[in-house]
Amino acid sequence: MAELLKGGPVAEAINEKLINTVKELQTRNVYPTLAILRVGEKPDDIAYERNAAKKCEKAGVGVKQIILPADCTEKDLVDTLVNLNKDTSVHGVLLFRPLPKGINDTTVRNTLSPEKDIDGITDASMAGVFTGNDTGFAPCTAQACMEIIDHYRIPCEGRRAVVIGRSLVVGKPAAMMLIARNATVTTCHTRTIDMPARCREAEILIVSAGRPKIIDKNYFTAGQVIIDVGINALEDGSLCGDVDFETAKDIAAAITPVPGGVGTVTTSVLVKHVVEAARKYAERQQKR
Repeated sequence: MAELLKGGPVAEAINEKLINTVKELQTRNVYPTLAILRVGEKPDDIAYERNAAKKCEKAGVGVKQIILPADCTEKDLVDTLVNLNKDTSVHGVLLFRPLPKGINDTTVRNTLSPEKDIDGITDASMAGVFTGNDTGFAPCTAQACMEIIDHYRIPCEGRRAVVIGRSLVVGKPAAMMLIARNATVTTCHTRTIDMPARCREAEILIVSAGRPKIIDKNYFTAGQVIIDVGINALEDGSLCGDVDFETAKDIAAAITPVPGGVGTVTTSVLVKHVVEAARKYAERQQKR
């Protein structure tokens, strides 16, 4: 039976550190605050917003909720982001996407200042991930994978890693962060020839395939560490990952459960990024 890499202990450890950092910042009259910008009333967005607000409250981080109507214009969004960029009481901004049809996503997301881009949606933040500088922040889900690896002290240096998926939310940034830790990384996707063979070579396997239980016994080899990013709702209402967990747990050395794995850590990373953005703001103010 594989070791379960549960997200709960990781999230709790992150939160404990954040509480102390927030208290220290408050002594310098800096009160870490997240602005949540939502368009419309999508149930998934509302659920995530509620969860993020609870995590912020637990760490002592303030929340400002800004809700625009579903029929808002691109100018409405841009103007709102420009104002948030100028608002020194706000240190991080969470913008829910996808945006309504007819609104240029590239224009809107790149209006956000990288210093406040706590979910890695701007081109500048992604450039920071690829170049290894501290411009902006990595996407929270990709960073959550690395937080789990760090918490459970899984070595990366010199190890063979395979990332399934090449999105800007998980696949590409996760691959770059693994490379930064001196892993040897292969990225697999829908055009990869003989993907199962590539995956069986992996010592660390990060899966963001987007389909329930699609990664089965043909992809596994004994001793692997498997990070399953996927979360899928089945017809009976239960949740599962992109990995066939029941098969993988008898082969792998360690695996994240779904639910209770990467998703549990993601919102804690979001709060961590807000606090880090506030810390950077405090340092800039001190230099001035």
